[in-house]
Amino acid sequence: MNTSRSRNSTPVEAHERIDPFLDGRLNIIQSRSGYRFSIDALLLASFAGVRRGDLVVDLGTGCGIIPLVLLCSSEAGRVIGLEIQDGLAHQACRNARLNGLETRMFVVRGDLRKPPLRDGTFDLMVCNPPYRKAKSGRINPDRERAIARHEIQACLDDVLQAARILLKKKGRLAVIYPAERSSDLLIRMRGAGLEPKRLQFVYPELESEAGLVLVEGVMGGRPGLKVLPPIVDQGEYSL
Repeated sequence: MNTSRSRNSTPVEAHERIDPFLDGRLNIIQSRSGYRFSIDALLLASFAGVRRGDLVVDLGTGCGIIPLVLLCSSEAGRVIGLEIQDGLAHQACRNARLNGLETRMFVVRGDLRKPPLRDGTFDLMVCNPPYRKAKSGRINPDRERAIARHEIQACLDDVLQAARILLKKKGRLAVIYPAERSSDLLIRMRGAGLEPKRLQFVYPELESEAGLVLVEGVMGGRPGLKVLPPIVDQGEYSL
């Protein structure tokens, strides 16, 4: 396997490259043509209500983009990224090292359906879950992309069950999901004991229907949903 070295001796493999991000505050190792993070992850990181010192877990962390952004832009204490795919978990570990965050960002290789983490530990969970049903649409031939986009190895119910296990009492879960499945998301969150408290729709443009929805729920929270102003295009990441 051919590898090169980044400026701080973090190995970069032949099929990868380093992309500067957030005006150079972060550098991200990603595949050149395989799975790459999308705007969904960035919108979720911006939406997540991180509090000072929070212990955060990101389910399906991929290359680690959400933990990296949270640690760069919030007062999170530590962030753990859980990732089932070896290649992506390896990328996330190297990204923590590349950005000097290895004492605050940790990557665990594991399945969110049986999370190898301590029960009732986390203040906040974030997740950009697979959106598409396993048998709907064309399955991407790239394995990493297919698992990220289709409910092949995890579905919404698996995410909510993980939240029930891993979150503290009054812990929060923040997710991004297709807007057309909003009712399903809200009903299932409440059924899992997570009361929806904040909601924000994302529109490609003002004249269009919403494409995505961001929702934060509180474990054992009281009813009362705050609907935030909409995000248009890519929000703060728009050109």
